[in-house]
Amino acid sequence: MKNKNVASIIKDFLKENIWLSIALIITVIFVVLASLIPPQVLKHIVDNYLTKGLGDKLLKLALIYFFVLLIIGLLDFIKEGLLTICGQKITRKLRSTMMKKKSFLSAEYFSQNETGSIVSRYTNDVDAIQSLFTNGIVSMIIDIFKIIGIVASIWIFSAGLGLIVVCIIPFIYIITRQFQKKMLKAQMENRILIAKVNNHIPESIKNIEMIKSFSKEKYMESKYKEYLQNSYESMEKVNFYDSVFSPIILIIRAIVIAVMVILCSDSISALGISVGMVAAAIELISNIFSPIENLGMELQSIQQAVSGVKRVDEFLNEEEIIEKNSNFNVEKLDEYEVVFENVSFNYKDGPTILKNVSFKIANKENVTFAGRTGAGKSTLFKLILGLLEPEEGRIIIGNIDVKHIPNSEKRKIFGYVEQSFHFVNGTVKDQITLGDGNISNEDVEKVVRFVGLHDYVMNLKNGYDTIVEKNLFSQGQSQLLSIARAMVANPPIMLLDEITANLDSETEEHIIKVLQEAGSERTLLSISHRLSAILKCDRVITIKKI
Repeated sequence: MKNKNVASIIKDFLKENIWLSIALIITVIFVVLASLIPPQVLKHIVDNYLTKGLGDKLLKLALIYFFVLLIIGLLDFIKEGLLTICGQKITRKLRSTMMKKKSFLSAEYFSQNETGSIVSRYTNDVDAIQSLFTNGIVSMIIDIFKIIGIVASIWIFSAGLGLIVVCIIPFIYIITRQFQKKMLKAQMENRILIAKVNNHIPESIKNIEMIKSFSKEKYMESKYKEYLQNSYESMEKVNFYDSVFSPIILIIRAIVIAVMVILCSDSISALGISVGMVAAAIELISNIFSPIENLGMELQSIQQAVSGVKRVDEFLNEEEIIEKNSNFNVEKLDEYEVVFENVSFNYKDGPTILKNVSFKIANKENVTFAGRTGAGKSTLFKLILGLLEPEEGRIIIGNIDVKHIPNSEKRKIFGYVEQSFHFVNGTVKDQITLGDGNISNEDVEKVVRFVGLHDYVMNLKNGYDTIVEKNLFSQGQSQLLSIARAMVANPPIMLLDEITANLDSETEEHIIKVLQEAGSERTLLSISHRLSAILKCDRVITIKKI
């Protein structure tokens, strides 16, 4: 996949949706221009009709004034609709590109990055980028042009009045921004504290037996009260800033309008404008506060979006795995000897896990790997599977370096049974095939019969087409499904990673019997002291912790 970044994706979107982009630009222009019309109509009404006693002829102008306001509302509705459509389309394009990118990343990337961090790039970061369109750059441009248009209109009425407005804009913005920062900080604190309150309840219920056993009810109650009190105090801050901000803005607006009226009064007449211009200027000044207030939030959204862009770009620029041998044919491998040649490995910014490891496993040999926790046994399996690449040395499978075996062919060579079975969304059949169209219904039934689950599956509502839900299979049955999934492609090498842990003796005995039959004609590699004692094992290789 050719590396892309957010800018190129947005550029491609604009090219693909040129008419949508043009419609948005035209709508933005009309929104800004239309917002300047009502004060001009109001000026005309006051100067040419009300001051001349022609109030009986105002119906037509009143309808025009109402119609203009209606048009402004309609244009705002269209603008918001177009912004939402653009934002959703860009979000879909970004997430689709990221999903394609994911399939080209190595397993090592997912080992070295937490799941929550990866998911947040798809959700929070992409949502932040979407806000560039729904509540960011476009909205900021509109508000800036509104402010410019309002100032220009007032300046046309009176240069002095225009100068006053230009001087108060920075003052209003500073006050607005300071309040917004304080409100945001208080809201973030409140969210964290509410999360603690919400988390405390299920945590208490989940551990209720332990709490009662150690007589810690009072402690849990006191912690809950503490979280509630802290949450209440943080919410009080939010309410305080929210309640104080609006009156302050209203007072500033009233002072500005009062000063303007005084300067325009007959006794002072400092600005030399008509009554109609005064009325229009009052409306324009009233309208200027809203876009100034919006600018603070829009800048904040843009800052968050820039952070999201950086994180998504980092993801899209991650190094990709390259299929180095697309013409590889698994049938060309006659023997499945596993050879480690001076293999060393360490996770990124972590200690060395394996160092100069060398051994050879013959075709159809049964080998158990032993060693202390953290010695690198599971890492060794991932290296054999080609999910991780060694820092030094190489791993040979049937005279082929494992890194040259395409991922599409690996299932035909390896069957990997993990300690925990990972269900996928779908039917019982999907749990076995994982969507592989090359695996037939007969293959699925054969392998499920082999592990002894066929009768149980057939008693389900829709047999193999039953949608898998929580608790449909017990832990032992799930482990048998894992073996069936690993065996369905009839691989010559089976890897078993502590698969009998946490199983009762009867289930373990059945699984051991299945594995003995499965391993009779395969190379069988396992991690488990218990398996080495029960299963027939040709050799034990001990991995020492460095």
